[in-house]
Amino acid sequence: MKRIAVFPGSFDPITIGHLDIVNRALPLFDEIVVAIGNNSAKKYFFPLDKRLDLLKNLFKNEEKVSINAYEGLTVDFCKSEEAQFIIRGLRSSTDFEYEKTIALFNKELKGGVETIFMASSPKYSHISSTVVREILKYGGDVSPFVPKEIATTIV
Repeated sequence: MKRIAVFPGSFDPITIGHLDIVNRALPLFDEIVVAIGNNSAKKYFFPLDKRLDLLKNLFKNEEKVSINAYEGLTVDFCKSEEAQFIIRGLRSSTDFEYEKTIALFNKELKGGVETIFMASSPKYSHISSTVVREILKYGGDVSPFVPKEIATTIV
């Protein structure tokens, strides 16, 4: 049986911290679905089609990574993708407490989907999409915080 994992997020935009998590998870799984959770009630900096294009461009040479978008519960999306795992990156103990609660609900809602927590690499633990969006909003240079393959396309 193929080991399929979903790495969900808004990726608004994807950061080098996100990329690091995917690259470190690649040896663990046969396939990783980088999935943009789309919440119609939330206002995003980049539209969904732009975020999808950025991810597809970033991972175009990685055969084990596919890109998708979904609405609704992540565990339902996992079932539709036949994924047994959810990957979550943790930057802090606060992230862990929040993600642990969601992981327990996900396990109870749709048994069989395990959440795998990956601690962020220390050099990326301060980077968040929220801060990157603020820098973009005020015309700052985000190139140190996003993958070089997309840095010039998001300014």
